[in-house]
Amino acid sequence: MIRVCLDTSAYSRLKRGGENSLQGLLEKADEILVPVTTLGELHAGFHLGSRLHENIQELEEFLAQPGVLVVPITENIAERYGVIVKRLRDQGTPIPTNDIWIAATTLETGARLVAYDRHFHQVSGIIVESP
Repeated sequence: MIRVCLDTSAYSRLKRGGENSLQGLLEKADEILVPVTTLGELHAGFHLGSRLHENIQELEEFLAQPGVLVVPITENIAERYGVIVKRLRDQGTPIPTNDIWIAATTLETGARLVAYDRHFHQVSGIIVESP
């Protein structure tokens, strides 16, 4: 089973179009997981932009596709979050808070993270795809 977790950067690239390799990866996936943190970042961007209703409609259509699942924050994800924060602080390589939540969700679900932010590579155990 191919399971991928979608970061905000990947969703944004997908919606801009022209990303055949990204589209191909997502088409091969059995499950596309969308962390609730990714949804929050997307909605923030939508509200700050000029295409609020169109963007929300596109997101709702994307989320309604078979195999696309929204992943809420659970107690296990919260614990992983704490471990990642400590590890990154000890290494002196902090990353944005929301991306730590996305990394924790990815690790807890056993998925590969689809993202274009290089700092995810600093999180131990995470497999990052940047097609």
